[in-house]
Amino acid sequence: MLGFAGLAAGMASGVSVADSNRNKRPTAHDGITGEDFPFVQADARTRLFYKDWPALGGSEPTVARTAVFVHGWALNSEMWQYQMQHLSSQGVRVIAYDRRGHGRSSDPGSGYDCDRLADDLAAVLEALALRDVVLVGHSMGCAEIVRYLTRHGGDRVARVAMVGPSLPFTLKTEDNPEGVEKSALLAARHAIASDFPRWLTENAPPFFRPETTPRMVEWGIGLCYQASMRALIATSVTDSETDFRAELQAIRKRVLILHGDSDRSAPLEFTARRTVKLIPGAELRVYEGAPHGLFITHMERLNRDLLEFIQA
Repeated sequence: MLGFAGLAAGMASGVSVADSNRNKRPTAHDGITGEDFPFVQADARTRLFYKDWPALGGSEPTVARTAVFVHGWALNSEMWQYQMQHLSSQGVRVIAYDRRGHGRSSDPGSGYDCDRLADDLAAVLEALALRDVVLVGHSMGCAEIVRYLTRHGGDRVARVAMVGPSLPFTLKTEDNPEGVEKSALLAARHAIASDFPRWLTENAPPFFRPETTPRMVEWGIGLCYQASMRALIATSVTDSETDFRAELQAIRKRVLILHGDSDRSAPLEFTARRTVKLIPGAELRVYEGAPHGLFITHMERLNRDLLEFIQA
């Protein structure tokens, strides 16, 4: 049920906090400011770290050849580096940023509702003067993209790719009887707030595949330790208790959904199959045997599908 609540992230058995922090990169929380990293000022108390890799070969990106990545719950922009490397080498400009309270972005302790997170995405697009972009989200990142489109409009967006979306609505209600009981969500958040390393360890196996290398898994868990506890709990509420069903029906962009049929964090039948029916004209591609971490376990196929979609 923890994974069903859309809360599972990249973690592994037998990896300690000390081991995971061994490869931790410097963050804004470590006192590094000024020109050390590129940042977008989202509001008075929040700067968002971003990376912007040009299309290799030195040519300027053409229409719909810039991809902006929005990461999943508990992770940060580093989760996308295998997709970004491939797409950049194929002539696509790629941009990714860390959500507030995650990675190298500021940790303001507030602003984790979907409106504010959508405003943060808008701040990145506006600060970099981006238009005709392809927005690519994973899990909770897909929800931020949806709210961005319904709150800010789609003038800057050409199309959208959703990877393992946690949409459309997780919480069990009278009109969503297949959802997750509120008590289960509360129990998951209590476990996270009480002993996050243990929670990560216990929820690791279904996020990956058995053949995923231990070092790759260690790399994934290290990303999760760069998120603040306030951000983890608040975004889990936003992700699991926001109803996007009506908003999805209002999207008028070309949308591609990529989802694994072995996803235990966001089960296919409860998420992607429901989502594709709500978005007019959306396409769903199901990855056989893929878990929620398909950006790692099925990276070659995902890279091909994203490139085809961006260049179409």
